[in-house]
Amino acid sequence: MTTLTTPVSSLTATEIERTAALVREAGLAGESVRFVYVGLLEPHKQEVLAFQAGTGPRPDRRARVLLLDTATGDARDVTVDLTADAVAAIVDVDGSQGGMPVLVEEFMSVDGILAQEPAWVDALAKRGLTAEQVRCAPLSAGVFDLPGEKGRRIIRVLCFAAADPDGHVWAHPVDGLSAYVDLIEKKATEIVDIGVFPLPEEPSRFHLPQGRPAPLETLRPIEITQPDGPSFQVEGDQITWANWSFHFGFDAREGLVLHQLAYADPDHDGELRPVVYRASIAEMVVPYGDPAPVRFWQNYFDTGEYLFGRFANSLTLGCDCLGEIHYVDVDLADEAGDVRRIPNAICLHEEDYGTLWKHTDIYTPNSAEVRRQRRLVISFFTTVGNYDYGFYWYLYLDGRIECEAKLTGILFASAYRGLEEWPYASEVAPGLAAPFHQHLFSARLDMMVDGLRNAVDEVDAVRVPVSPENPYGNAFSYARTRIASEAEGVRSADASVGRTWHVVSTERTNRLGQPTGYVLRAEQNPTLLADPSSSIAARAAFTTRDLWITRYTPEERYPAGEFVNQNPGGDGLPAYVAGDRPLDGEDVVLWHTFGVTHFPRPEDWPVMPVDHVGFSLTPYGFFDRNPTLNVPANEAEHRGGHCHHGD
Repeated sequence: MTTLTTPVSSLTATEIERTAALVREAGLAGESVRFVYVGLLEPHKQEVLAFQAGTGPRPDRRARVLLLDTATGDARDVTVDLTADAVAAIVDVDGSQGGMPVLVEEFMSVDGILAQEPAWVDALAKRGLTAEQVRCAPLSAGVFDLPGEKGRRIIRVLCFAAADPDGHVWAHPVDGLSAYVDLIEKKATEIVDIGVFPLPEEPSRFHLPQGRPAPLETLRPIEITQPDGPSFQVEGDQITWANWSFHFGFDAREGLVLHQLAYADPDHDGELRPVVYRASIAEMVVPYGDPAPVRFWQNYFDTGEYLFGRFANSLTLGCDCLGEIHYVDVDLADEAGDVRRIPNAICLHEEDYGTLWKHTDIYTPNSAEVRRQRRLVISFFTTVGNYDYGFYWYLYLDGRIECEAKLTGILFASAYRGLEEWPYASEVAPGLAAPFHQHLFSARLDMMVDGLRNAVDEVDAVRVPVSPENPYGNAFSYARTRIASEAEGVRSADASVGRTWHVVSTERTNRLGQPTGYVLRAEQNPTLLADPSSSIAARAAFTTRDLWITRYTPEERYPAGEFVNQNPGGDGLPAYVAGDRPLDGEDVVLWHTFGVTHFPRPEDWPVMPVDHVGFSLTPYGFFDRNPTLNVPANEAEHRGGHCHHGD
């Protein structure tokens, strides 16, 4: 990804290097200062569109840099104007509304800090352990108004015994003990010890042959081949496939970002019609439901607190991706401001997806037709501590868009106390528990259905009572409600009425006179289960509803606010919708909460089979008719026939 295709193309390696150099030249990056984040500061949507339409100048290239002085805790939010080759703005971040994300360097320092704390060493000795025999898991602190924490950069620590040199430490939680660490002063502010719990002893060696059953010998190889190559084309960061075209980028905070998804309408001479201007996973949080004194604070914002994009995996052919694969390397900045390349971070391929449409007609001679569906897949995987997350965007031949999160990895375990005594965790192995928790994602969908002027309708199924018009009681219909403003645009799903949200153009109609539109379909899973008065409900307010709708503003980027780490709450979506701006016929952004509520089971140990969750955007009146009538039939010559009868 080294070619600047659009004004929103990700920063190139050269731009990252120049950004860091300008920051250093401005005297902002001393010996103890770390580059927490470096990324593109995207120009206003209308500036981008005007440039592409030839009616405006090319927008300036600007980078955003977050800096943290690890010696003093001083933090700055810096804007670098790459077009002008200068630092354009410097804003001090005082931490009162959240501070900088946690550094990898800070993660790595915690073991050494606690090894020097007598109270920690003594607590481990009570359990027959030394500091050298445990591995500390440094975890984001949240905000709980605990004494002595205000104004400090805090991290909280749980630990695991390295009881098996060949196995995973996650199998041996040292329960009943936690530590709170000041990362700037580099000392513990509190050691919490509520008592000694038995250390689970069964090892976890699933990564080794001796840790698994004998291999399943009956599975034969599956090979996916495309003798003529894939159907997609990649030029820089632009992808075209079938009737679709879009751009993609990668950000240290959000990971994979899709730009300007558009569909070439076969019934309108291939007119390229916009659907989504920008799509990303703008935040995710993992709130735990264990109220123990050593665990009540467990909730992690993997996007805002940890910047999960920087932990993207290098993917492997035949293991992570199968078929005719196109890989893309990603260039990010490390904490010294240097370029760090992640090879094969993004995977692009196409998949067969079963039947697209089919009909065998009893009245029409020679009418037995079937077509195969296929989809384009663009994805990446990231590992944040014990969990691994895959994010997959699917584009289908019929205009549908789907997003899927795949969750796997290793459970964050505790000692098992018994379900009657402690009904907040499941036993997954002898003496080993896994606390109940959720994984809640926020997809930011900057919509552009046939242009900038859109509206959102909430559509519910409606039962019709028996009446003179419905004498046999079989009728049902639907109710469509236009969402007029942002205050009305904070919505909850309702499976009992099959609730969906239609994003419609207020300027264009199809041949039937209906507004062209796309439907957001939620999976109807629980939103945040924590009490509304809880700290996490304030900090992750976006998780309390399935949908928030706002009017586009370029500064409104993240659902939990700009600075999530130790943010007391109130930022992000609650602040965005407070102005109650009108939405009808405006440039709208959907923020969709989706996720998994996880009550762990024995089958989730020692490594979790993938769980799936997501949502879809489906055309509804966007096309005049089925847009896939131009999809050719598959020739099944190797089977001695073909997949259609009509010509």
